[in-house]
Amino acid sequence: MKFSTITSHAVLAVSLAFTGTFVAVAPAHAAAPMQHKQVPGFYRAMIGDYEVTALHDGSAGIDSSLLHGEPGLIQSLLERSFQNDPKNVSATVQGYLVNTGSKLVLIDTGAGGHWGPPALGKLVQNLKASGYKPEQVDLVLLTHLHADHVGGIYKEGKRVFPNATVMMKKADSDFWLSKEIMAKAPEDAKIFFKVAQDAAAPYIAAGKWKPYEGMDEIVSGIAPYAIPGHTPGHTGYMISSKGQSLLVWGDTAHVLAVQMPHPEIGIAFDSDGATAIKTREDLLVKLAADKTMIAAAHMPFPGLGRIRKADTGTGYDWVPATFLNLK
Repeated sequence: MKFSTITSHAVLAVSLAFTGTFVAVAPAHAAAPMQHKQVPGFYRAMIGDYEVTALHDGSAGIDSSLLHGEPGLIQSLLERSFQNDPKNVSATVQGYLVNTGSKLVLIDTGAGGHWGPPALGKLVQNLKASGYKPEQVDLVLLTHLHADHVGGIYKEGKRVFPNATVMMKKADSDFWLSKEIMAKAPEDAKIFFKVAQDAAAPYIAAGKWKPYEGMDEIVSGIAPYAIPGHTPGHTGYMISSKGQSLLVWGDTAHVLAVQMPHPEIGIAFDSDGATAIKTREDLLVKLAADKTMIAAAHMPFPGLGRIRKADTGTGYDWVPATFLNLK
């Protein structure tokens, strides 16, 4: 009978124990270096026949003082979600890649490293990790021209998506590309104008910057959806296929822990705060009733979920999508 190596070692250990012989054993090497790397930030879902890939641009922090509401209520809501640092409320940024089978459409592009902390600006590398290439993108749709949505379309003055047309509501393009409005803006807001103008420049030069005014379908199954208040032309996109729908809602809400239970609480980033609040309140009523799937730029990644009325009778719960294998 032939012993395996493992069996032989086991017999030897027992024999040594009975004879009183002891063998020194080398200590385990547990001090392996930490990796400090996360998995690639993409997640896929199917809406009818359309493949939607959520692309993580990165994480950032929001100072809770930017929220417009009763400070005590805001802090209690944050603490309830274990957000104990009011100066650094966790937030994410993401965009959404839609493959219709005939078109590859990217909705919002992240910050591109032009604004925010170094942890932002990862959308393009996650797009590549997801199996696609920037040159495959046919169309970029922007919900608005804030830096964390438009910044990813350019790098070093060049187009990141060389074959794509870039489209957004004309009102947003007119506002953020205006040198006159920029000159009158507060100093800390000028960066938003600069990023938008720098992002637009190479696409304008190539004839690929195409603002629109109507609300008709842009490509089959993808249509603009009016969500006014956040910026002059803030617009969502409704994706529809085979009786299923997904609303990419841009910046309808920023802080899950606060604005879902209390949608009347606004944020400093809204250009028309009263309109943004009214829009959010009305939209949440409709989305909860219709059970529409949502793709949200600043909900926890991948930002896919639905809204339901809270059991308390006021406010709403965010119900995140469950992780699924598509095959």
